[in-house]
Amino acid sequence: MSKGFSSRIQSAFAAFFFVTALGGVSAQAADKVLMMPVDLALATPEAKAALDGSVAFYFGDTAHPKVVQSFGEFVSNKKTNAFAKSDEATCQHVVLSNFIALQERAKQLGGDAIVNIRSYFRSNEVKSDTQYECHVGFLMSGVALKGEVVKLAD
Repeated sequence: MSKGFSSRIQSAFAAFFFVTALGGVSAQAADKVLMMPVDLALATPEAKAALDGSVAFYFGDTAHPKVVQSFGEFVSNKKTNAFAKSDEATCQHVVLSNFIALQERAKQLGGDAIVNIRSYFRSNEVKSDTQYECHVGFLMSGVALKGEVVKLAD
């Protein structure tokens, strides 16, 4: 191999990594943080089909019956494909994945509710009684929720 050929390969690799690095920066800059309504996510036909009603969801400081047993706090962190989909559709899909995971966790432990649910994306807590935080990028959307699995008084 000639020195000129070797340096052209090195230059090509350097250019490739430079463009890749810039692409990563611009993709991150395009990310949006949206506050989405919980009630709309729970009212979708998909949510009604996937959530069986055995576990109640209480966001933020929403009032709920007295807690008779706590099973601890748990986090669900889900991502979904966002390419060529609306922000609303990807956020509703990914938050439903979190609801399903939390419902299953509560049922496994004998709980019937998740209380004090708050958004927990990248360990940053955002508390709201009516909204969850959804991060939407060009290719992926993500929602993380944290809440306490409990058994409520009848």
